[in-house]
Parts: sequence; structure tokens; C-alpha cells
Amino acid sequence: MNSQTTRHTVAGPAGNIECAIDAPLPGTESRGVAIVCHPHPQFGGTMDNKVVQTLARALVQTGWRSVRFNFRGIGQSQGSWDEGVGEIDDASAVIAACRDASQPLLVAGFSFGGFVASQAAARLADDAKAERIVLVAPSTQKQQVANVPADTLVIHGEADDVVPLSATLAWARPQALPVMVFPGVGHFFHGQLGLLKNVLVQHLTRPPLA
Repeated sequence: MNSQTTRHTVAGPAGNIECAIDAPLPGTESRGVAIVCHPHPQFGGTMDNKVVQTLARALVQTGWRSVRFNFRGIGQSQGSWDEGVGEIDDASAVIAACRDASQPLLVAGFSFGGFVASQAAARLADDAKAERIVLVAPSTQKQQVANVPADTLVIHGEADDVVPLSATLAWARPQALPVMVFPGVGHFFHGQLGLLKNVLVQHLTRPPLA
């Protein structure tokens, strides 16, 4: 993401997992560790996706240590595509390796990564839940996105031609979960990444619900 980004590997169920870690900006109080999941690996998704990097920039600006990673078979991560099942295992392994038990955990994801993030967060023990969850254009039409807490931030583009807004609303409705809609915006937030970052920063600077 920038010259300060460090690259590490963590052990995963299918081999090493490549991670990119960005520390909070100098002088910013540390808020915790954030794990960010990227879009579908079979359609060009990587941890360097522009929306994923936008998430990371908002996180580090608000004091979170951002950990992006490549799912199995992508970049330097070992293994091969596993229909989403193994990719959730990858996310769980990164969470286990990178979280700090003394600090809050945030789990985020874009598109397919939103599905993975929701499922990985749902797997966490009751005494080790994520303090916050952020889902951007989660893949609610083709994947089984897990139910999430009421204070989860869900952002979706009105003109999303990959994941219809209607699918995300249908997923959110039984949970009485608000969805923030960007009018006229497509799946990849072209031309609106600055707005996306600003909205994320505003959300992340608010205290979590009790």
C-alpha cells in the first residue's frame, strides 16, 4: 500500500499465507488489529485490490493495525482454491496469528471477502468476538453471508452489477440491519473511493455500541 507496508507470512491450513501489514499513522493511538479479506480469488481478487486498500487506509488513519492477506493460491500464499470453505479457514488462521488478545479486533471484507469475514467472525468464541465488523458490497447473492451484530457497518452501491443491492437488502432485512447505500455507485466504487474512505473514517472514529 505504501513504503511502510511490511510483508509477512503466517502458517495456514494449506501452507503459508502472505500478509501485508500497515501500522497506524505516527502519533495515532492504537485501537487494535483489523483483518481485511479481499474479493473473489478466481476473478482477480487480491489483497492489493483498490477497495481493500481503501479499507486499509481508513483503518490505519483511525488507529487500527491493518492486516491484509492473500487467500490460498493467490500471490505467495500456498494452496489452491477451496470453494470458499478453505478461504474461511485461511481468514481464521490469520486472525489467530495476528490478533492481540489485549486489544480489540476488527474484521472487514469486500465482496467475496465480506462473506469470508462474516463467517470467520461468526466462528469466534463468545469471549473473543470482534469488536467491529465492516462489510463492503458483501457477496450476499452467491455466498451464505453469516448474520452479524447490529452495529456492523454494511456499505453497498445502488448500481452494483455484481452483487445486486436487492440481495444485500434481503439478507439484512430479517436482521433489521441498516445498509448504507451509495447512490449510483457500482460494485468497485469507481470514482468514489475517496468518499468510501471518508465514510469509513467517520464510522471508525465513533465509539462502538455498548
